[in-house]
Amino acid sequence: MKITISREQFLQPLMQVSGAIERKHTLPILSNVLLEVKEGVLYFTGTDLEIELVASVVLAEPVADCKLTLPAKKLLDICKSLPDGSDITLTIQDAQVLLTSGKSRFSLATLAAEDFPNLENWDSEVTLNLTRLELRKLLESTSFSMANQDVRYYLNGMSLEIENDVVKTVATDGHRLALAQKPLEASLNTQRQVIIPRKGVQEIMRLLIADDEVVEIQLGANHVRIIDQVFIFTSKLVDGRFPDYRRVLPRGGDKQIVANREWLRSAFARVSILSNEKFRGVRLNLTSGELTISANNPEQEQAEETVEVMYQGPDLEIGFNVSYLLEVLNTIKTEDVLFTLLDSNSSALIEGQGDEGAMYVVMPMRL
Repeated sequence: MKITISREQFLQPLMQVSGAIERKHTLPILSNVLLEVKEGVLYFTGTDLEIELVASVVLAEPVADCKLTLPAKKLLDICKSLPDGSDITLTIQDAQVLLTSGKSRFSLATLAAEDFPNLENWDSEVTLNLTRLELRKLLESTSFSMANQDVRYYLNGMSLEIENDVVKTVATDGHRLALAQKPLEASLNTQRQVIIPRKGVQEIMRLLIADDEVVEIQLGANHVRIIDQVFIFTSKLVDGRFPDYRRVLPRGGDKQIVANREWLRSAFARVSILSNEKFRGVRLNLTSGELTISANNPEQEQAEETVEVMYQGPDLEIGFNVSYLLEVLNTIKTEDVLFTLLDSNSSALIEGQGDEGAMYVVMPMRL
């Protein structure tokens, strides 16, 4: 069997699936990529048993159906090192595959394709369509709030929720929460909530181009699948119950502050330089028309900055982790930002002024 293909055509799908492949794994086959020719199309598959990525390219010349596995990192490094515009030829020779390109020859070890694992077949229970841009925005608006290696494993991922004619993404690490939502053109007449693992969310964001091409999202009992024109992404779901985020959404906030997002972000960034490196606390002192941001650290260094804001009401002092505030302000895209507060012991609700697509909750700190 011999496959001949241009370097560029081979490299792009190989790079797409490489994100799913574990370099250090107890099963050697999981370090390989599965190459499979079916009806003139070359399919690339990578998996770590939790997520699976499939990309494909149409072959210019007819090749008999076949499949083989090759070490993914070595194959990727070889292809990247070859000159632009070159052709690659793969030839199976016993337990090895000969890769040739011009005057370059590489003999690569192969493992039995029959041993390559695939995520079991499953049926979709709910299907919806979004543009790449819409799905990417939902993920980007909330992904930074996912927990990382938390013992509450269900927080190490993102909740994807369908409520009839609305799709929502929610992420929280117990200290802050991010929620984004998008109305659907037609009601799905169903309610469903699943948790996509952290690595799965990151891979989808890496793969998705921000354009108006439509992708199909399929939800099963234990899996989620994204079908794009250039890849098929499948992930197991986190088996757990996501917290009831509605209970932590602040209610009754009577103090609203409107400020220029960039001014506020810059002020927080400057003051944070002298905050405690471990706790990252900053103090906010709110008076009519002004917000004073201050921080200090164990070296007795201090920083203070005053920002003009739209606010009329009683004075208020409250503390926050400045990293959480900066991540929210870096994610919001509107010119102005709206803070809603109740008192110094209650969480802040942060939104982009005029943007109802996302909201953020940050718990206060004792300083």
